Order: sequence, then structure tokens, then C-alpha cells
Amino acid sequence: MIVKPLAEGLAAVQAAAKKGPPPVHLWNPPFCGDIDMRIARDGNWFHEGSPIGRMPLVKLFSSILRREGDEFFLVTPVEKVRIRVDDAPMLAVDFEVEGAGRDQRLRFFTKTEDEVVAGAENPIRVAMGAGGEPAPYVHIRAGLEALIDRKSFYRLMELGVHEDRDGASWFGLWSDGCFFPVIPSLDLR
Repeated sequence: MIVKPLAEGLAAVQAAAKKGPPPVHLWNPPFCGDIDMRIARDGNWFHEGSPIGRMPLVKLFSSILRREGDEFFLVTPVEKVRIRVDDAPMLAVDFEVEGAGRDQRLRFFTKTEDEVVAGAENPIRVAMGAGGEPAPYVHIRAGLEALIDRKSFYRLMELGVHEDRDGASWFGLWSDGCFFPVIPSLDLR
């Protein structure tokens, strides 16, 4: 069962959501503690160890998610609760390509139905894991990133090109007029 005050705050959010995204950045409710909610690396949400199977509820929760430093909170007009996030709070499960070359635009779609074009305000970045495996991300909104799923990342790499950056050649991606370096060209095998 979801905490009662959070459920009451969600009712207000649902009503406001019909008019557009909730203005989470404007809300400054008191911190009410931790809630046993977790977002797994694969984008699945859990409450008290059980998966949240109702996608409309997950989508609603994702709309009131806010990042503060390295912590994540669900925020309503009346309360703020901290949740755990294993990696990124969202998962990009697909993308579309518009145009080609330096004029291409990459539009990403998340599991929670967010949609964003990668560009200056929504950059793509690739972190290298301890084992050398790439972990690609795209910024979605207000400091929230989506991990790009493996199948989409493989498709993205087919669009990659080599560009000179700061005197070195990089393999990377163009989107909305921005080049996003992925790996130094010399490191490709």
C-alpha cells in the first residue's frame, strides 16, 4: 500500500497532469522521510520489494520524480519522499532518426513515455563501467537521465562517425547540431 499522504498528493498531481507536466520544480514541500520504493537498472519500479505492475501508476510516479544531488525524490505539493535508484531513473527503450549526418536529430522514447531530442539541452553521454563496458545515457529533464537500452545503443553505434575534437579523433554521434563523443577513435578495435 502506498503511503496515505503520498496517495493524497498524487490525486492533486493527477488533476494537474491533465493540463501538462507537473511543476515539480516549483514545489517545496517538507521532507517526509524515505519510502521503500526502488527503480531498478532495467527501468522497473518496485514498492516494498514487489514490482509495480500498473504502468499508469509508474508513469505518474515518474512525472513527479526530482533529483537533488545524488538523491531522488517523489515530490507532490504537500510532501517529498526519498526513493532509491539503482542507476538512472529512466530507461530509453527506443529512438528515431530524423535527417542524416550533422543534420540528424535523435529522438528518444523512455519506458515511461517521455520523449526528447538529444541536443545541447539534452546531451548524450557514455560512461565506462569497471569492466570497460559502456553505459550510455541521455538527459530527459531537470537533471534526470535515461539509461539507453542495449538494443538502442547498438543501433546508435551504426550511426556513429569520427570527428576531430580538441586535437584528437573521436567516434560519436550527431544530434540537433551537437556532436556527442562516445570513445576515442584509437580505442576502437
